[in-house]
Amino acid sequence: MDLRQFLTKQFIDVIQWNEPEEGLLVYRYPMQDMEIQNGGQLTVRESQMAAFVNEGKIADVFGPGLHTLNTRNLPLLTDLKNWDKAFESPFKSDVYFFSTHLQIDQKWGTANPITIRDAEFGAVRLRGYGIYSYRISDPRTFFTQISGTRATFYAADLEGQLRNTIVARMTDIFATSNVSFLDMAANQAALGKKIEEQMKPTFAALGLELHSFVVENISLPDELQKVMDQRIGMGMTGDLSRYAQFAAAQSMPIAAANTGGTAGMGVGLGAGAVMAQSMMSSFKPPAEANATAAKFCTACGKPVPGGAHFCPECGKAQ
Repeated sequence: MDLRQFLTKQFIDVIQWNEPEEGLLVYRYPMQDMEIQNGGQLTVRESQMAAFVNEGKIADVFGPGLHTLNTRNLPLLTDLKNWDKAFESPFKSDVYFFSTHLQIDQKWGTANPITIRDAEFGAVRLRGYGIYSYRISDPRTFFTQISGTRATFYAADLEGQLRNTIVARMTDIFATSNVSFLDMAANQAALGKKIEEQMKPTFAALGLELHSFVVENISLPDELQKVMDQRIGMGMTGDLSRYAQFAAAQSMPIAAANTGGTAGMGVGLGAGAVMAQSMMSSFKPPAEANATAAKFCTACGKPVPGGAHFCPECGKAQ
C-alpha cells in the first residue's frame, strides 16, 4: 500500500448498531475494505451482544456497554492473529451483532396429528397449537450452530426448525408422561410448563433460551372426537339401559320437530309419550313400581290392590 492509498483509506473508530426492524437476530457490521482503529469504541446496547470473527472463527464476545478495542480486551482475536501484545495498528475483523431481546408470539402447531398411547383410551392421535418466546443467550453457540457467516439472520429463518423440533420433542414427552388425554386437555397450563422445562436443554444446545411455552389447545381429529364423545356419554350413563334412555331423550326434540303431516305428528307424539313413560318408570323406586302393578284374585277374579295379601271380595289369600 503506497502513501496515497494509506492516507485515503478509511478507518473505523466507532462501531454500533441500531436494530432497524423486528425479527432480525444477527447482523454483520459492514466493513467493506475498511479496518478497525486500534483503541476504537464498540457500543453494545441493552438487548444486544457483539462478537469478533476472524476468517470464520468466532473470537471475543462483548455484552452491553462501551468497550475500547485493544489487545487487552481482544485476547482471543489477538491469539488468532498472532499479534504482539503491544500491537497498535488498525486491524481487519468481522463484527457481528446479536439481538438478545425476546422474540415473542412465536407460533407452534402440529401439522399432522401425533399418535400416542393414552393411559385410558389406548392409542389416540392428538393435535395441538400454541405460542412460545425465546432469546439468543449464547452468541458463540448460535453462530457456530445456526447463523454462521451470513450477513443477516432472521427469526423467520429459524421458525421451521424450532417448530419441527418442538413437535418432535412433544411426541417423546407425551409418550413418557403416562397422562391421559382428558387430563392433558384439562390442565393445559401445567402441560405447557412441563413441555417448557423439557424443551429448555434443546434450545440451549442452539444457543437459545426458551422463555415461555404456552399450550393454547389440545384436541383430537374430528372422527376420533365423535368416538370420544360417545365413549364419554356411555360413561356418564353408567349402563346400557341408561344409555338407551339418554339416546331416547336426545331424540325427543327431533320427534317434536316432525312436520310431516298428521300421521307424522301422531307418530312423533306417540314415540315421545312412550319414551317419557319409559323414562319415568325407570326413575320410580322398586316398591312404588310394585305397588301400582295390576293384580287379580285367583279365586273370584276381582281386582286386588297392589300389596294386599287377601282379596277384598272373597277373602281368599293371595
